[in-house]
Amino acid sequence: MAGRLDGKVAIVTGAGQTPGDTIGNGRAISLLFAREGARVLLVDKNLASAQETYLLITREGKDALAFEADVTRADDCRRMTEACLERFGKIDILVNNVGTGGEALGPVKLKEEDWDRIFAVNAKSVFLTSKYVIPRMEAQGGGVIINISSIAAVCATPMLAYRSSKAAVNALTQSLAIMYGPLGIRVNSIMPGLMDTPMAIEGISRARGISKEELRAERAQRVPLKGGMGTAWDTAYAALFLASDEAKFITGAILPVDGGQSARIG
Repeated sequence: MAGRLDGKVAIVTGAGQTPGDTIGNGRAISLLFAREGARVLLVDKNLASAQETYLLITREGKDALAFEADVTRADDCRRMTEACLERFGKIDILVNNVGTGGEALGPVKLKEEDWDRIFAVNAKSVFLTSKYVIPRMEAQGGGVIINISSIAAVCATPMLAYRSSKAAVNALTQSLAIMYGPLGIRVNSIMPGLMDTPMAIEGISRARGISKEELRAERAQRVPLKGGMGTAWDTAYAALFLASDEAKFITGAILPVDGGQSARIG
């Protein structure tokens, strides 16, 4: 099928990406949405990276706009919403894709400022973007919000702040789904597993002092499904489904995209 998002307008936060060998979730989602007919506001704290995504989209003859914003700041989220309405006239889809990790530390060694930073990026951003976008969706009679969480929310990991913040994203997703379902707003979450994305591979290999090839091999062994790690396109296609009318009766869902890794629970 083609044109699954024809006539739709989407905001994708974290639409740029960390430099690396592969494509990140935000860029893949933005490209795929545009290819399926959506006009896309490409939001990123790093405007130059969002503009790279913009060039990829417009070279294919699609419509987009790069916008600089820090979605941990309320005023930036307000401006983001206003910019989308001014440029495209409406907001049908919001994808909350920004995220950050951190060291594998417990409460004794984890710094308070790192806890606050991780929660601001991963969870507070979802609250703030929703705060300003939901009223517009309500006025339009509906919309779709997709939050990019992580299987870390439900799987054992020593990254205390990261896991806690992603669990908060899942809780926010379900709460918003119940609150705003009667207004026609669907809210779902995607939990990517071990992905071959620049944020994961570049950052972790550098932090651990090992080669990217060694890290990829190590992560691939932890995935039950043949083929090893997923890619950002796996996340993007899941987001496309949830954003489309094919998922019109799906809300409050927490969808693992992880090659079966979270199936080990229990």
